[in-house]
This record gives sequence, C-alpha cells and structure tokens, in this order.
Amino acid sequence: MILPIVALGHPTLKKVAQDIDKDYPELNVLIENMFETMYNAEGVGLAAPQINKSIRLFVIDANPYEKYYPEAKDFKKVFINPQIISEEGEEWYFNEGCLSLPDVHEDVARKSKVLLRYMDENFQEKEEWFEGVLARVIQHEYDHLEGVVFTDRLSNVTKLFLRKRLNDIRGGNIRCDYKMTFGKR
Repeated sequence: MILPIVALGHPTLKKVAQDIDKDYPELNVLIENMFETMYNAEGVGLAAPQINKSIRLFVIDANPYEKYYPEAKDFKKVFINPQIISEEGEEWYFNEGCLSLPDVHEDVARKSKVLLRYMDENFQEKEEWFEGVLARVIQHEYDHLEGVVFTDRLSNVTKLFLRKRLNDIRGGNIRCDYKMTFGKR
C-alpha cells in the first residue's frame, strides 16, 4: 500500500524516533509498504518518520545511483534501530533532495564513511562500514530518525534563499506527484 509522505512542517519530522522490537505490529507489512511508497515517489530512501511513524526504521534501495556509483548496485536494505558509531573520512558535497521537501535540492557536506550498528528485517544485529554514496544515503535517512531534515544542515544564507519554497511546503501550497500529508495549513 502506498502511504502518504509527511511534508516539512509536520511535527513528526522534528521528533527523535523510538526503538522498536521484533513484536512491533505488522512490521513486515510496514516495511513492504515503505518500499512501495518510496518507489512510487521515485526515492532511494525512506524513513519511518516520513510516513508519520516516529520509530527507528528506514529502508534504502540505492540502485538508481549505480550508473555513477558502482557500490549502489543491488544495494537494498532495511535498517531497524540504527545507531551511528562513527563518521570518518573527508567531507564531500552532494546535491541532496528529500521526499518530504519536493523539488528542493541543495549541496550538503557529509563525511565519506559511516560505521552503523543496526538490526536487519529479521532482527539480526549487524555492524558495518558504508562508504561514498551509500554512507550519504544512510546519513540522510538516519537524520530523519534524529528529527533532522537536510535543510537543517544548510547555511542561513541558503535557507534565506529557500524560505519561500520551504514556507510553501509547510503550508501545503505545492503540487506533488505522490500523496503527501501536511502538518500545518
């Protein structure tokens, strides 16, 4: 089932998400719906807060990046209760977008490597290093679990230039090709 994506301004996007356990109701259905919702919106990642669930869960399918980033080929994963252990390497800029902020794209600096501890969809604990574009997507989705959207990482000058567009999103004054829910109207 395709779920509505919450837009910037929705209170769930500013909350720190809570851990879940293997008894979370209908978790497999939720994961399946998250992938379906992400594909419908043509995204590469989706965090549970973006569908109005303040839980520590995100899904990624980085295959759309494989043409330029070979590590993205066949990278499709579920991350439950993730914790960033370390971020290392050079900071690099990448033009990020977000399904909760339609048609907003800006360069964001992030570290090139991340060590993540998480549970997979079978609640098997993992600890892995991710690099390059995979680290980037993971850091972006992880931010959602911490109540952060990528525009929070932009300079005040850039936010000033984006102010009208961001206010339009907060107010629901946008057109979008996928279902959205707005926090304030």
